[in-house]
Amino acid sequence: MIAADSQKTKAPKSKRIARVLEKRAPKLVENAKKTLILQGTKTSSVLNAVLTEIYHLKRSSSIRYTRKNDSIRPFENGGETSLEFFSHKTDCSMIVFGSHSKKRPNNLVLGRTYDHHIYDLVEVGVENFKPMDSFSYDKKLAPKVGSKPFITFIGEGFESVEELKHFKEVLLDLFREEVAENLNLAGLDRVFVCAALSSDRVLFSHCAVRLKKSGTVIPRMELVEVGPSMDLVIRRHRLPNEGVKKAAMKTSLEKPKKKMKNVKGDMIDGRVGRVYIPDQQVGEMTLSNNAKGLKRERRESKKNREGQGQGQEPKKQKKDDGQ
Repeated sequence: MIAADSQKTKAPKSKRIARVLEKRAPKLVENAKKTLILQGTKTSSVLNAVLTEIYHLKRSSSIRYTRKNDSIRPFENGGETSLEFFSHKTDCSMIVFGSHSKKRPNNLVLGRTYDHHIYDLVEVGVENFKPMDSFSYDKKLAPKVGSKPFITFIGEGFESVEELKHFKEVLLDLFREEVAENLNLAGLDRVFVCAALSSDRVLFSHCAVRLKKSGTVIPRMELVEVGPSMDLVIRRHRLPNEGVKKAAMKTSLEKPKKKMKNVKGDMIDGRVGRVYIPDQQVGEMTLSNNAKGLKRERRESKKNREGQGQGQEPKKQKKDDGQ
């Protein structure tokens, strides 16, 4: 699947296009993932609301298509071509696709791509959906746009059941946003709660975090449900191919750089190093006779001699007594 047979790549015509293609190419250290949200030929009001809520939760890193697509069937052979085309067009590595039918009502497909080809898929059914508007709470607790969310998974099934383990990985990639090493406690104002009710059913809810006094340095945390809330029933899932998985999980083979001797760090000077320089034997160095300094000395001595010669009076000749 990783081979680009359906989409033949051509050589870039300019350096600008080459830079764009290099930016979109797979990387050892991934950048923030964008999500493509689109729908099939037929949808329901519940499914449209679910897609809208997911778009609002990921507004900063998502693209929403509202036009109906009749040629997208992710789990069928050849039905993922349109998804791969839209993924390549929008440079999105996460896909949320909604469709509705009598056999699979309120159907939601979550997928990931590698090199703009389908990597894996999870199909779930939406039940007991409650939008954000149905919850009453203090509007001051509304999560801020761009804030970093918590994601918690409750239940042993996320560690033992294969379907739930796979679903957990997809949900983490979908909602984790950019990876941050250091966080401010005041900026953590929301949490996604995923509870495994059974081996194929997960309760998904979105809550705001309220910090209260606890008498200690660490505040007491309370959760206020702000929506959306829904039950996600796992219907089908497709794991990645072993070859594609190996390529996607590839890490750098470069060995860590060897620590240099005689190098240390300083808070003021930064990186400081010591260099060995052997003693120089100045007395044994050969100097050129054509040095500029020697020429200047010769010119100055010549001028001094000429000045002394002009300052002396000429000697008088003696007269001959015989004449």
